[in-house]
Amino acid sequence: MRRTARPLAGTALAVAAAALAAAPAYGAAGGLEVSPSSAVPGGQVTVRTAACGDGGTATGDASAVGAGSLSLAPGPDDQDATGRFRVPPSAQPGTYEITVTCTGSGRVVTGDLVITLTGVRQQVHPRGSVKTGVGGALGPDPVQTAAGVAALAVAAAGGTWLLHRRARGDGI
Repeated sequence: MRRTARPLAGTALAVAAAALAAAPAYGAAGGLEVSPSSAVPGGQVTVRTAACGDGGTATGDASAVGAGSLSLAPGPDDQDATGRFRVPPSAQPGTYEITVTCTGSGRVVTGDLVITLTGVRQQVHPRGSVKTGVGGALGPDPVQTAAGVAALAVAAAGGTWLLHRRARGDGI
């Protein structure tokens, strides 16, 4: 029991540490929330932070993605500084850092924006037959399916006839 407990505890601690390190720093701690975190060229992105305090304002820099600077002002709840920008149509796929500097304190917070060429993926429903070469190789054509069934029936009848002759001793 002791032999397996230590490696399992070490593995659990390593997984917990990795999860904490990968967790984004949002909320009251004052990180930058980028929404949506993945956008397409031409899409609109909203950035929000609580790092500037209640009613604080900030200046954002989205020039890494080619959008330039933006202003952040208190949102409808008068707590978080919020701003928007449009991703340029010429933006290339990749991960870009968005930086925001609070006006009063000079505090700098960053967040990542991922640019993709495809939008939000929708569930795809399969259509048609599987082209595996085995089983469904004839496709959904009813004439070819009937020919295959007839060939199998002839083979089964011929095999049964040969086995019956052999069992009777007719010379085969």
